[in-house]
Amino acid sequence: MLPKASINPPVFFSSVTLITMMVLLCAFWPQQSAAFFQTVQSWLQLKVGWFYIVGVAIFIIFIMFVMMSRFGDIKLGPDHAVPDYSYKSWIAMLFSAGMGIGLMFFGVAEPVMHFLAPPDTSPETIEAAKEAMKITFFHWGIHAWAIYAIVALSLAYFSYRHKLPLLPRSALYPLIGERIYGPIGHAVDTFAVLGTMFGVATSLGFGVLQVNSGLSYLIDGLPNNITVQVILIIAITGVATLSVFSGLDKGVKRLSELNLGLALLLLVAVLLLGPTIALLQAFVQNTGGYLSDIVGKTFNLYAYDQKEDWIGGWTLLYWGWWISWSPFVGTFIARVSRGRTIREFLIGVLFVPSGITFLWMTAFGNTAIDAVMNHGATYLSDAVSSDVSVALFKFFEHLPFSNILSIIAVFLVVTFFVTSSDSGSLVIDNLTSGGDNSAPVWQRIFWAILQGVVASVLLIAGGLQALQTAAIASAMPFLIVMLLMCVGLFRALQDDYLKINSVQSHNTSVQFAKANMSWKDRIDVLVSQPSHQDAQEFLDNIAKPGLDQVKQIFLQKNIAAVITQDEQRVRLVIGNEDNDTLPFAYGLRLRAFNMNGADVELFDSEQDYYRVEVFLEHGGQQYDVMGYTQEQIIADIVNQYERYLHYLHLSNSELVTE
Repeated sequence: MLPKASINPPVFFSSVTLITMMVLLCAFWPQQSAAFFQTVQSWLQLKVGWFYIVGVAIFIIFIMFVMMSRFGDIKLGPDHAVPDYSYKSWIAMLFSAGMGIGLMFFGVAEPVMHFLAPPDTSPETIEAAKEAMKITFFHWGIHAWAIYAIVALSLAYFSYRHKLPLLPRSALYPLIGERIYGPIGHAVDTFAVLGTMFGVATSLGFGVLQVNSGLSYLIDGLPNNITVQVILIIAITGVATLSVFSGLDKGVKRLSELNLGLALLLLVAVLLLGPTIALLQAFVQNTGGYLSDIVGKTFNLYAYDQKEDWIGGWTLLYWGWWISWSPFVGTFIARVSRGRTIREFLIGVLFVPSGITFLWMTAFGNTAIDAVMNHGATYLSDAVSSDVSVALFKFFEHLPFSNILSIIAVFLVVTFFVTSSDSGSLVIDNLTSGGDNSAPVWQRIFWAILQGVVASVLLIAGGLQALQTAAIASAMPFLIVMLLMCVGLFRALQDDYLKINSVQSHNTSVQFAKANMSWKDRIDVLVSQPSHQDAQEFLDNIAKPGLDQVKQIFLQKNIAAVITQDEQRVRLVIGNEDNDTLPFAYGLRLRAFNMNGADVELFDSEQDYYRVEVFLEHGGQQYDVMGYTQEQIIADIVNQYERYLHYLHLSNSELVTE
C-alpha cells in the first residue's frame, strides 16, 4: 500500500527532475558545468551587476518605508492574532535559519581577507583593519536581512492576512489574481524549491568541510578527506531526519534555541578571552563606521575605478547569494512569524539578528586582525589564504582553552547543520505540497535525505563550486520576482489600511443614548463578571435573534445573507453573489479571560469571566457587546456595514483614479 501523500504534482515532480538533472550534470561533467556557470556569473557581474545593486537598494528603501509608515500597524494575521512563538524562540529560529553556518565559516576568514587585500587602501594597516570590518558588516548586515524580509513579509502577509497558501506565488496575487494557481505559480514555486535545495545543499557542503577540519584538528590521525566528509553528511543528515519527526514546534524550535545558546556562549568566551575592552570599543566604532558609510557602499559600483573582480567576487556574490537563499529563509521566517505586527516583524528581522551578527564579526574578526597585526600570528593569515574551513580552529590557537573552544565550535557547526537541513526540508515540503502544513512526515524525510544525497554527490564530484555559482546566477530572475513582490505588497497594504481605517474608532455612545437602557443598568453590565452560561444565553437569546432580523431585511432586498453558528460563535455574512468583492462578515465570539485580562482557553476558575467580542472579516475588533440590547446589537451591525460600504467606495474610487 502506497503511503499517504500531499503533493502539488507540477511543482513536486518538476523539482525532483530538475534537481536530479543538475546533480548528474555536476557529477559527470564537473569541470564543464563549473566553467559554464562561471561564464554565466561573469556575464551577469559585468553586464547587469548594476541591477543587483539597484534592486537591493530598492529593497532597503521599501522595507524602511513600510516599517515607519502607517502600514507597520497591520498584523500578520487577523487583528486579534497573537504571536505563535515567544521572542526568544522566534529570534533563535531567525538567527539559525538566516546565517548559522555562514558565521562559523566566515567569521574569522572574511575580516582577515579584507585586511590582507582591501579594495581601497593599503593592506595590513590600521585603515585596512577599519575598512575590513566595515565591508564585513556591509555584506552580513541589514542588506542581507532586508532581502530575506521582502520574501518573508510578502508570504506571511498574504498567507495569514488574506488566507492564501504560504507559497511564493501568493505574493503575486495582487498582480495576476487567480492565475497564481496556474503555470506561472507552479514555475515560481519550482524555482523557489531549486534555490532552497541548492542553497541548503551547498551550505551543508561547506559545513561538513568545517566539521571535518575541526575533528581532524582535535583528533590526531583522523583524515580530512572526501570519505570522512561523506560519512559525516550521512550521520548528520540522519540526525536531521530524526529531528523531522518532532516537527517545527519541538525539533527546529529546540535546536534553534540550543544553537543560539551555544553561539552566545562561544561569543562571550571570545569576548572575555580576547582583548575585551578593545573589542567593545571596536564594536561601537565598527557600527558607527558601517552606518556612516551605508549609503555610499549601497550604491558603490566602482564606476570611476573599475574593480570588477573585487565587486564581482564579494558584494555582487553576496547579493546573489542572499537572493538565491531568500525563498528558503523567507518562507521559514514567514512560517514562524504569524501574529506579529509588520513593524514588530521588520524590527525583529532587520535589527536583532544584524546586531548579533555585528557583535559576532567584531569579536572574531577584530581579535583575528589584532593577532595578525600586533602579535605576529602569520599562521592565521596563512590558514585563511590556504584553507578557510580550518581558519576558525587556527584562530582558537591564539586564545586560552583552545581545545574546549574548538569542541564547542564543532558541536555548534553540527547543530547549525541539522537545523539548516531540518528547516530546509520543512520549507521544500511546504512548497511542493501546495502549502499543506499537515503533509505526512515521510515527505519531509524524503527532502532531508535528498539534501544529504545532493551534498554528498557534489562533494565527491567536486561540483560544490559549480552549484554555488549556479545558485548565485539563478538569483537574477528571482530578483525580478522580488521587485514584483514589492509592487503587489504595496498595493495590498494600501487596500488593507483603507479597510482598517474605515472601520476603526468604534463608538457606542449614540447606541446607548438611543437604546432602552439607563446608565445605571449599563454600569451593572460593565462591572459584572459573566459566566459561560450567561454569555451563551446572551448569544442565543439576544444576539442571534438580532442577527436574524438583519438577515431577513437583506434577503427581502434580494441580497445574499447567511448565518452560521456553533457552540462558541455566531456569524452573519452579507454579500451579493454577483459581486467579486469580499463579503461583509459580522461575527460574535465567546472568549474567556482571567482577572488579569489574560485570554484563557479553558474556563476553569471562579475568577474567570467571559466576553462576547465582535469579529469582522479581517479579525477581532477587541470590544465586548455582552449586555447590549437586541436593538444595540442591530445598531452595531448597521454601523459596521456602513463602514464596510465606505471602504468599498474609497477602494473603488482609488481604482478609478489609478
